[in-house]
Amino acid sequence: MLAAKAVGSVVTIEPLASVHDLLDVLAEHNIGAVVVSPDGVQVTGIVSERDVVRRIAAGPDALTATVDTIMSTDLAVCEPGDSLDDLMRLMTVRRIRHIPVMQDGRLYGLVSIGDAVKTRIGELEFERDQLNQYVSGGQ
Repeated sequence: MLAAKAVGSVVTIEPLASVHDLLDVLAEHNIGAVVVSPDGVQVTGIVSERDVVRRIAAGPDALTATVDTIMSTDLAVCEPGDSLDDLMRLMTVRRIRHIPVMQDGRLYGLVSIGDAVKTRIGELEFERDQLNQYVSGGQ
């Protein structure tokens, strides 16, 4: 699953971009979070819709604030070889919906809770089909 989320599909934003620019990026790509990166390779944070809402609640200057002032920097990351169970456990424990995938210190991809659930459903459907085939005698 993680290998399928290649770096070309990761949307990033620079730390000094405005929150207004961030909202444009989220809307343009129909996504809920963006990796914060100065160069598309290094990861300095992640910023989500939740971060924007918290900033709006804190004061009237939300749209002119910069992304680096609202991003999360206590990142949970994973590697392409990590198991789906470990990934889902990490998302549940940390109460997060997006995890950057890192390989050799570089941004490799981004996995969302939706990606994890979709993959798990696919696994369960495959197992169900295999069991049905076994029970019906392989016909």
